[in-house]
Amino acid sequence: MRPDLTAALALALERAGHWAARLDANVIEPLHVLLGLLDEEEGRAALLLGGAGLNDAGAIRRTALQGRPELVTTGNPAPLPMGRAVRELLALANEMGFLLASERAISTDQVLLAVVRHDAALRQDLERLGLNVARLEVNILGPQGPPLHLDEPLNLHEPPEQVDVARLLDAAGNRAREGLRVLEDYCRFVLDDAFLTRGLKQLRHDLVAVLSRLSGGSLLEARDTPGDVGTSIATDQERERNSLADVIQANARRLQESLRTLEEFSKLQAPAVGEVFESLRYRVYTLERALTVGSAARQRLAGANLYVLLSEESCRASLAGTIAEVAAGGAQIVQLREKELDDRALLERAREVRACTRKAGVLLIINDRPDIARLVDADGVHLGQDDLPVQQARRIMGAGYLIGVSTHNIDQVRQAIRDGASYIGVGPTFPSATKSFEHYAGLDFIRQATAETTLPAFAIGGITGDNLPQVLVAGARRIAVGQALCQAEDPRKLARQMRRALESRHA
Repeated sequence: MRPDLTAALALALERAGHWAARLDANVIEPLHVLLGLLDEEEGRAALLLGGAGLNDAGAIRRTALQGRPELVTTGNPAPLPMGRAVRELLALANEMGFLLASERAISTDQVLLAVVRHDAALRQDLERLGLNVARLEVNILGPQGPPLHLDEPLNLHEPPEQVDVARLLDAAGNRAREGLRVLEDYCRFVLDDAFLTRGLKQLRHDLVAVLSRLSGGSLLEARDTPGDVGTSIATDQERERNSLADVIQANARRLQESLRTLEEFSKLQAPAVGEVFESLRYRVYTLERALTVGSAARQRLAGANLYVLLSEESCRASLAGTIAEVAAGGAQIVQLREKELDDRALLERAREVRACTRKAGVLLIINDRPDIARLVDADGVHLGQDDLPVQQARRIMGAGYLIGVSTHNIDQVRQAIRDGASYIGVGPTFPSATKSFEHYAGLDFIRQATAETTLPAFAIGGITGDNLPQVLVAGARRIAVGQALCQAEDPRKLARQMRRALESRHA
């Protein structure tokens, strides 16, 4: 941005353009500026030079003309551009004004001194004509004396763009770190969830690492909290938090928006860093989904710890009777597992079971088939490792439904969380009469899974009243039971015993 000029200086620069044209120059140079300043024989520049020992200012004009006739301006000649040297001396004069009096308009005094300082050859010519440069500086600068000579000129009149960008990046980086810390503390102290806490902590460390690649300490140096107009601007919504969910949602959005700002503006410093911020932002989206879906599932399944897997063939009594009995004994979830029925028969069976579960007041999960689950308005669907991915099932089911995933190792647990599963099945724990496996994850897997996540996790696979104590000692808080309940002589009694064991172990 071009600085303001006093009227006298503007006129002098116009005359400098005439001098440049008269001397067949292509651009205005410092000599032309000096000649423009001296066009007024009794002007300020001539008086200052005379006071510093150069009494014959006209000698400068005569030397420049070298036998050419005096310049006579007629009309308005096309203006010539300022050369680089003139632009630099104007910048020097501008800085001089700030250092001396915080003035924004450049004066002829400052430009005269800048010409003498800037052009070494011209200064030597003036000294040969009698100029005492030190006295000129005193006459212009007064008792303050000359300012410090710097290796590089200061640019004090406007904040340079890089400082503005650094200030912006610093603020966005601070917001992102703060948002990550809030989410991390929630997962650590409220959820006690190791997987989510570890993921957010790693994100925070990765963020700090990439921020350090942005011009080193320039971000902190650019910080201007007292001058930040945003510190005094707030909305009522920002001040209100009515639940933990509100806190999490607000900070997840704050984090994502900050990462977007970092991504865009970091491209001005280091384009490759922008790509890193983009990757971090996508990781945050995934973790937010896991955190939000998981939190909703934790609330919905807070008291659900006995899950019954059944089919008509597996039940000793009728389906309707078994559902009523296990529900009366304390089961809260029923999964319909009919592998052999065609689609039409399965849909009809699912409708019958939906009516029974509504009457009994328990949740209904359909195994493998999100389409059937949607058609009968079940509460959710359960997927195996070879079934549809969670997101595809979600597209069929829509929002608000439970989607469970069977897991057989810790990597599958982590992937299910990232995919947004509502709960997981953890197993197989023991050999089962309804399903065969080449490998049994066993009790060690229960220990791993329950230590890794607080997402609702149901131990599954061959669990009976006899081996239930081992499952509970391994850390399970929820179980999924099939044959043991469906084939029991008294499903209600066994369900009640299992519920009591679950609740007494983790009371």
